[in-house]
Amino acid sequence: MNKAEVLEIRKQFTPDRCTIDHICGCYVDYEKNKRLVFKKAFGSIPEEEMFKYLDIFKHTLSGVFGRSLIGLEFPVDQESVGGTQEFLLRLRDSHLEDDSLIDEFYDKIISNYINAENYYIILVHAIYDIPGVTKDGIEMEDSSDNIYDYILCSICPVTLSKAALGYNERTNEIEDRFRDWVVDGPTKGFLFPAFIERNADIHNMLYFTKKPEDLQPEFVEALFGGRSPMSAPEQKDLFNALVEETIGDQADYDVMRNVHENLATMMEDHEDDDEPFELGKEDVKHLLKDSGVSEERMEYFDQNYEKIAGEDEMPLLASNIANTRKFDIKAPDVVIKVNPDRTDLVESRIIDGRQCLVIAVDDHIEVNGINVRTILQGQ
Repeated sequence: MNKAEVLEIRKQFTPDRCTIDHICGCYVDYEKNKRLVFKKAFGSIPEEEMFKYLDIFKHTLSGVFGRSLIGLEFPVDQESVGGTQEFLLRLRDSHLEDDSLIDEFYDKIISNYINAENYYIILVHAIYDIPGVTKDGIEMEDSSDNIYDYILCSICPVTLSKAALGYNERTNEIEDRFRDWVVDGPTKGFLFPAFIERNADIHNMLYFTKKPEDLQPEFVEALFGGRSPMSAPEQKDLFNALVEETIGDQADYDVMRNVHENLATMMEDHEDDDEPFELGKEDVKHLLKDSGVSEERMEYFDQNYEKIAGEDEMPLLASNIANTRKFDIKAPDVVIKVNPDRTDLVESRIIDGRQCLVIAVDDHIEVNGINVRTILQGQ
């Protein structure tokens, strides 16, 4: 799925557009006990309560692709009877009216989701009547070619509200506020099937994690049936290790500045793409070569790649391995923060036999918020 496809589904989570017909819920305590299980028609929920649910569903489809939102393609064997995709397909086709399937779904989550606190599993079913689109990209509300039949799951922490003083209107007193259990925003969730090219794709699903570093591979594999993808931090670590191993003792400031600038340029060239920009093995290889890594060191690239990434070539999402918003230079006692667009202001030089970073200053300098002179008087 891409941004436009996710946005189209998120737009359905408003009272006037909502097509959700059924909602199920299961409140699980920290000991993995089901404390509450319910199923009802979504339209029967009070309006104020409905608004809060719709907000949760919007957040389940929010975030950066490759970090919080991750597309997963089911392995072929999981589409057979007993597979994860086949189970989710049966769950969707039941319109959440089969209690035994719903209980089995809850059990799968409870058995594999790692969480030491209470949480709330929300599962909804909806059918979206996909409007036709003109050649100019304008939706035709009265023209529909297909329907998108899907389920959405959100997993939300349930935490005890903070102790505080509050005003009791009945007694006209300031007193200890009653503490209750509050459903927070989702930390995990998924959409099945995926909505690709404005249609249902039963071979894919979209997984949501609020914290990219907390992907929970075992949980993903239990829902998905295949090997969990690398998390955003893992991709960053892999890329850094590959760069360090390939450059070796020839690493210097100029090469790393070139890597940063070339990555930024590549991302800028692909910023209008529908799909997130990824770098495969050969792309990374060309990036390092174009950034000034010597031919001698590039000879080690293939073996370094296999040693670090393994035999399976897994593409790296550019937004996971590059940070175009900052450029930091760190030494044991000094940290220099540079505008990513002005890395040219910092140069590496040998002065009096010592390697130094020279910073060009043409305007002014501030020290602890106070302007100071850039050139001493009389010089």
